[in-house]
Amino acid sequence: MSAVTATAEEPVERTQKTRDVPAFLRGRRHGLTLGALVALATTAYSVLGLVKFSAFKASVFDLVIFDQAVRGYARFGPPTAPSVGMFYNQGMDFVQPADHFSPILAVLAPLYWIYNDPRTLIVAQAALLSLAAVPVWHYTCRRLGPVPAHLVAVAYLVSWPVAQAAGFDFHEVAFVPLLSAIMIERADAGKIRYAVLAALGILLVKEDMGLLVAGFGVYLFLTRRRLAGTGFVLLGVGALLLIRGVVMPLIGSGGEGFHWAYGSRGATLGEVALSIVRDPFGTVWQMVSPEIKVDTLAYLLWPMLLAALLSPLVLVAVPLLVERFLADRPQWWGTDFQYNAFVVAILVLAAVDGVHRLTGWVRRRSPEKARALGGHWAFAVCVIGLTLVPRFALGNLVESSFYIEEPSVAAAREAVAKVPDGVVVEAANNVGPALSARATVLLWGPQAHGAPWIVADVTRWTFPFGGPEVQQQRVDEALRTGYVKVYDRDGYVVLNRP
Repeated sequence: MSAVTATAEEPVERTQKTRDVPAFLRGRRHGLTLGALVALATTAYSVLGLVKFSAFKASVFDLVIFDQAVRGYARFGPPTAPSVGMFYNQGMDFVQPADHFSPILAVLAPLYWIYNDPRTLIVAQAALLSLAAVPVWHYTCRRLGPVPAHLVAVAYLVSWPVAQAAGFDFHEVAFVPLLSAIMIERADAGKIRYAVLAALGILLVKEDMGLLVAGFGVYLFLTRRRLAGTGFVLLGVGALLLIRGVVMPLIGSGGEGFHWAYGSRGATLGEVALSIVRDPFGTVWQMVSPEIKVDTLAYLLWPMLLAALLSPLVLVAVPLLVERFLADRPQWWGTDFQYNAFVVAILVLAAVDGVHRLTGWVRRRSPEKARALGGHWAFAVCVIGLTLVPRFALGNLVESSFYIEEPSVAAAREAVAKVPDGVVVEAANNVGPALSARATVLLWGPQAHGAPWIVADVTRWTFPFGGPEVQQQRVDEALRTGYVKVYDRDGYVVLNRP
């Protein structure tokens, strides 16, 4: 046999060997690969959160809030969050769902029977965010094949919205990528019953998730599934009005206007909707001004090479983006924090659907180019996702300085050790998480709550103060009103009122 003949026959032989592998073994191989990716991502995001916790870079707002609520569920009691309740002058018995409607947190309660500590939430969040890669893989596999599906799963797992969420405490958003991806994937597979169950789960994540469910209903309606689409729209809008207008006030929310961020457009949802209809051009301008909103949209869309814009599935994310960009709160507009994780899985799946549609258009002219398009795109977005890693939270894992503790950490640990178990303590924002497992933590701020213990930081700025000088004034005021200094080192001060 000549060398030329052998070279020509080798691909045929390899193809025949591939065909001889039973389908269940090929499926098992892909499952093991996907499982390894999920496990690796869970580990990476857990390390990211746990190192920050150990270095006193976690915070009372918001890790302690959720820790207190889940601990309440774990004890078969009310999900009280005294940290946020006292901050808003609502009392120690204030329940977390009255702050943000997140009863889905109850599913995490059994984890606290195993390890009763806020670090449990950090690991749970890492797992939830990573598991969304499973429905992302299945959706992509149906459209582009198993290998591109693995590449897209990697692109999702290293995406910056997921990294930013995993790198900032714990938040209810941890459930949304998984549930939204299940909802879309199951509906795509014709299993609308499971899509409804996922939608119901989404509605238990936060009071505004009806917008996401309604957006999905609009997508179904426009893709000729009108009955299901109408049902999802009614479910989403109805849940939004019911939860915010009836349920939350009933369980003790802060009243009308609590957490309202749209004062420039009106005092109610109806007034905001009317302002949008009356001034559509002004609304569009507000969506792209100031420039930080355009930057965020670019970062959300271009890592997937703008392919999401080719799919009507992108409409599912639009209501949540409008909600954020029309708000009066600049912290919602950018790429920091966890807010973009609400839409990341939606946009990834929209991009996959967009490429699939593009492949159909290309196939009419060039079948050969169409076959390669999906694989090339998946490889490109995977590479883009990896190149963005150093710019966001996940990049900390490859920085040696991330694992080196600052000298003040030792003083923080000593300060925490001075506080006995079972007491009520006002703690600086970065100190509270270390105490939450064994004490009732309130956020130390300008307003005194009369707790018998205070752990203050007078050297470094800490939320919600205006600056270290105000923090020192707060300590001086406590000393004048009967508190005794128990510990003082490197800016950390422990006070006790005998």
